[in-house]
Amino acid sequence: MISDEKMYQRDVYGKTLVELGKQNENVVVLDADLSGSTRTSFFFREFPDRFFNFGVAEQNMMAAAAGLASCGKTVFASTFAMFATGRAWDQVRNSICYSGMNVKVVATHAGITVGPDGATHQALEDIALMRIIPNMTVIVPCDGPETRDAVLAAAVLKGPVYIRLGRSKFPTITNKEKFEIGKAYQLTQGEDITIFTCGYMVHAALIAQQELVKEGINCSVVNMHTIKPLDTGIIEQTAANSKGIIICEEHSVIGGLGCAIEGMLSKIAYKNKVSRIGVHNKFGQSGDPKDLLKIYNLQPQDIIESAREILKK
Repeated sequence: MISDEKMYQRDVYGKTLVELGKQNENVVVLDADLSGSTRTSFFFREFPDRFFNFGVAEQNMMAAAAGLASCGKTVFASTFAMFATGRAWDQVRNSICYSGMNVKVVATHAGITVGPDGATHQALEDIALMRIIPNMTVIVPCDGPETRDAVLAAAVLKGPVYIRLGRSKFPTITNKEKFEIGKAYQLTQGEDITIFTCGYMVHAALIAQQELVKEGINCSVVNMHTIKPLDTGIIEQTAANSKGIIICEEHSVIGGLGCAIEGMLSKIAYKNKVSRIGVHNKFGQSGDPKDLLKIYNLQPQDIIESAREILKK
């Protein structure tokens, strides 16, 4: 279920861009002076005439991405998540999404696991910022293989897409189904607790699930790789069969996966306990990713304790 193999999602992203570039001459790639970190440099080495470095000018990059898309290009625009979604939000909203331009914003270095770069670079609000914009699809892959699947799927989907990637190596999850935008994976079955999760937290949820089984607590772990559009069917189905729900994300508890799911649950009048694992209205800080996951209560043990607490009630 969790392989020993770990991958940088951004490495997979760069290699997949090269794959796409060979298939489609209309694919162009933009970066904002971070191509070595985002791995768009892989595409630059293969297709220098289809790669554009905008320097530290993310807003200009997003506006240009919209312009290239208006000329029939499939545009991938990359930088760190903080800059792609925060600094350039106006251009993403008005230049890309308002007109439904075929731009794929693939941002790396999201979440607390960015580590020593600290609060200024640890995007904990990016899902909320992208999810709120009309016409935007939001995808949070959980590992390397799913990153490839998400990028390939985004390339053929017409319109704006935001893909959130991390900085650290992610463990590989092995028992996933065929990737489909808007269709979640149920990784395990259990009628006590349902754990909805995405991105880096998927493997933490699976570790917690394995430990809870030893206590006689059976959990469904659902990989919600697409935040928007949300797979409401699987949420309703699993909620109906659960004594409680835990939502885990490496993001603020405000505006992200948790808010999306709780909004949907309110429509079906779900009355059992819902617990949230995420960053609770705080900025990040510099530190080793492992230490930060402990400080911000984003570890498997936090999920385990939350499940126990739900079942006590």
